[in-house]
Amino acid sequence: MTNREQEILEILKQNPLISQNELADQLGITRSSAAVHITNLMKKGHILGKGYIVRDGAYVCVIGGSNIDIQGVPNNTLIFRDSNIGSVKSTLGGVGRNIAENMVKLGLKTKLISVIGDDLYGQKILEEARQIGLDMQDTLVLKGEQTSTYLSILDETKDMAVAISHMDICDRMTVEFIKSKKHIIENAEFCVIDTNLSPDVLKYILNTHKEQKFLLDTVSTAKAMKIKEVIGLCHTIKPNLIEAQSLSGIEIKDEKDMLSAAAYFHGLGVSNVFISMGKDGVFYSDGKVSGMLKPPTVKVVSATGAGDAFLAGIALGYAQGEDIKSATLMAMAASFIALEHEDTINPYMSEELLLEKLKEINHVK
Repeated sequence: MTNREQEILEILKQNPLISQNELADQLGITRSSAAVHITNLMKKGHILGKGYIVRDGAYVCVIGGSNIDIQGVPNNTLIFRDSNIGSVKSTLGGVGRNIAENMVKLGLKTKLISVIGDDLYGQKILEEARQIGLDMQDTLVLKGEQTSTYLSILDETKDMAVAISHMDICDRMTVEFIKSKKHIIENAEFCVIDTNLSPDVLKYILNTHKEQKFLLDTVSTAKAMKIKEVIGLCHTIKPNLIEAQSLSGIEIKDEKDMLSAAAYFHGLGVSNVFISMGKDGVFYSDGKVSGMLKPPTVKVVSATGAGDAFLAGIALGYAQGEDIKSATLMAMAASFIALEHEDTINPYMSEELLLEKLKEINHVK
């Protein structure tokens, strides 16, 4: 936003019904110049409509996958290559969508750019977004297409044993479509992206919006490799141990190796690195400050949504201006809340609950 546009926006906030002639007189410019600035502000998303309705407040933009999760849990020890007696349930999912929902529950105004079909699953995703206050008006809805489906099987400890992801529709989010969302991406406080997007879209977003701060969820080892060439354009990355090894080419056995891997990513341009190790904790580094946080014992009901909640916790920390260690603790607290519920997203997730959990973590430490 230019200085003149910022000046006009402040005037409109005070007087949304001001005429272009009055605006021009107040600024000492021509009416036609005022009209051009108004048009530019509307294109950039700062003005929402007639009467100069000004966009209210900062928001975070998430660009990633949305799908339906189908999850199976055995009653006893999981036996491969056999039929296991257990339970099956379906919930809304997708890494980007899950992160976005967690962020909304944590009090962050969030816009989700995703792609879904116009089937019953897609309608369910949109309806849920409306109910919780997640803005999906910029999501691509494709007629006659099937919304992505993610099938996971948990073991007897409620940890994921295997999963199948049918997310071909994500490839329908093209560079041309993303170009039309330029103003949404540019005006966000920061953006979260996941590697369910196609390599072309990921590269375009990062190469085009180099001034924006991007938080990357690597999703899986295979999908993480899509972004290997441009990962240095991300401000923040959150790989797990295996993904960090694959992306850096460094075998990680101890904290010294963690520092080497982090140094590799910092050398490429990444500002903040978080390497998650499940029950063993998380390593964090911003190039100056680094450390390993080991979690207290937590009763795990389901580990499926812990990573999504973790990144949402990082986003909350960034939105509140926390340093990297504090943001890591907030992220860890969010992941604990996720672990304590059978649903991928704990319906009780909130900033208040996160702060309570944070106190527990600090007390144990």
